Amino acid sequence: MPPRRRTEPVDGRAALTLWRTDPADARARRTAVRFTLEELADVAPGNSVEVRVPPDGAVQAVQGPRHTRGTPPNVVETDPQTWLELATGALTWADALDAGRVHASGERADLAHLLPLQATRVRS
Repeated sequence: MPPRRRTEPVDGRAALTLWRTDPADARARRTAVRFTLEELADVAPGNSVEVRVPPDGAVQAVQGPRHTRGTPPNVVETDPQTWLELATGALTWADALDAGRVHASGERADLAHLLPLQATRVRS
């Protein structure tokens, strides 16, 4: 069963547009992060990787073994600005790793093949 969407796609795309013009708008950033995390979970459903973007959101995605207790074996964590740059293609996965802007642990935590999210999914 796919994850329940909490952000309407039209609202998420509008938030991304606003974030691009005003990255300091916390409300737009928060909505854009949640929207793109939901998009990731839609593109790569599963429970083997936990993607954390504190303080704005987190999601479990990618098929594989499910964890139920404690720290998951596959974790990706980054800040909201970096996540949105990754999701929209403004930053590559390799460059984010090299710069220490994203922390990924576990054998399934490489999201390079999933990012950026498809342009039709994140652009209005």
